[in-house]
Amino acid sequence: MNTTLALVILIAYFGMLIVVSFYTARGADTNAFFTANRQSPWWLVAFGMIGTSLSGVTFISVPGAVGKIGFSYFQVVLGYIVGYFVIGSVLMPLYYRLNLISIYGYLEKRFGFWSYKTGAGFFLLARTVGSAVRLYVAAGVLQIALFNALGIPFEVSVLITIALIWVYTFKGGVKTIIVTDTLQTVFLVTAVVLTIVLISQELGYSFGDLVRTVKDSTMSQVFYWDANDPKNFFKQFISGAFIAIVMTGLDQDLMQKNLTCKNIGEAQKNMFWFTVTLVFVNFMFLSLGVLLYVYAQREGIEIPTRTDDLYPLLALNHLGLVVGITFLLGITAATYASADSALTALTTSFCVDFMNVEKRPEAERSRIKHIVHIGFSLLFYVVIIVFRQLNSKEVITAVFDIAGYTYGPLLGLYAFGIFSKRPVRDRFVPWICLVSPVFTYVVNENSAAWFGGYQFGFERLLLNGLFTFVGLWAVSKPVVKEEPVAV
Repeated sequence: MNTTLALVILIAYFGMLIVVSFYTARGADTNAFFTANRQSPWWLVAFGMIGTSLSGVTFISVPGAVGKIGFSYFQVVLGYIVGYFVIGSVLMPLYYRLNLISIYGYLEKRFGFWSYKTGAGFFLLARTVGSAVRLYVAAGVLQIALFNALGIPFEVSVLITIALIWVYTFKGGVKTIIVTDTLQTVFLVTAVVLTIVLISQELGYSFGDLVRTVKDSTMSQVFYWDANDPKNFFKQFISGAFIAIVMTGLDQDLMQKNLTCKNIGEAQKNMFWFTVTLVFVNFMFLSLGVLLYVYAQREGIEIPTRTDDLYPLLALNHLGLVVGITFLLGITAATYASADSALTALTTSFCVDFMNVEKRPEAERSRIKHIVHIGFSLLFYVVIIVFRQLNSKEVITAVFDIAGYTYGPLLGLYAFGIFSKRPVRDRFVPWICLVSPVFTYVVNENSAAWFGGYQFGFERLLLNGLFTFVGLWAVSKPVVKEEPVAV
């Protein structure tokens, strides 16, 4: 793709986001930044959440991984449906009933101070690393498509990328994000649909040919039943359900958007339609993956060693200008929809959970919010540079590896809080949440030798949560029933 054209597209794109942020942030105070004054229409939230959930990782890694793991990822997506049902029927009513800004305030009400800080701390760790990894994906693509030709090194291009996010989020926060993420989801979905249509035309396929090609491909196998296979259906499905619960329902990022709805009824409608749309969009990404491999094989194009590079390679060099423009807009929209909301959620959580800003006057709240917002922007930059040096796996696998270890303690904390009435010795909770991921790592590394060849996949998350749950039970006390007073 022509470098000048790519630069014009990027400038126009961010110009649009900045204009939107200017109008949405007018008169915005910290309440608008944190909660959008709880006035967001449910349908706007639902559609915008698609872009936040998918991110650049889905946009690149899911189609590329089809050549290695087929449609097995769709088993995880089917598990999401169960997870989102739990979120809509159990967690969201709890958050609305307690009128929370940060969802981790529940842990203080249920367990105490140290549990609250531990839960919020694990979110900050998990979301910082996970979102930085997602942003790393887009930064790498933009480096190839634009910045290399301009002679700008990766470290500088990442700094530019993060600065642009900061510019359109620093004032309006989640109030701005609700609108910009909706626009970015439009670009993302349009990109994948147009790419499927245009690559089908390149291959000379009718719609029926397209369906048959995907259906008959050996790469479109969805279900795997071998118990020792990491792609086993039950492993993937159950893990998908719990991944949805922890990475959406126990994550301030996506829950912050849900909590901007006017009431619990509208928030639940948002969750239902979000679920339906997300499943369909993920299936489109998997189908696109089959088409990319079929096209590469027909044209004699060598598949990259890193399958994450397949879609960018074909879109930017082989499938024509329209696909190139569509891809660039799609990957930019997918990643910024995820990164901008993560930056806002991290700022919200730190301000509310650690700086107690809700107890301060507005001027001081605003000053603290600005400082924290800048701090997390810089932290994103550092994590991306470190990850670039260390990562050796497919990015989507790396993200879920991280989630299995950092979200597990949150799963254990909330499960124990909701399903048990027992009080815990609060001061021991941080230690339990630190030890549980260590135990999980040890078991994971030795599972094949200890369990007859069994290998853990995404279900490491469940094991981590179980260790946390058992640890909390060990430091809990029986519920004391008050004896009736004799009259």
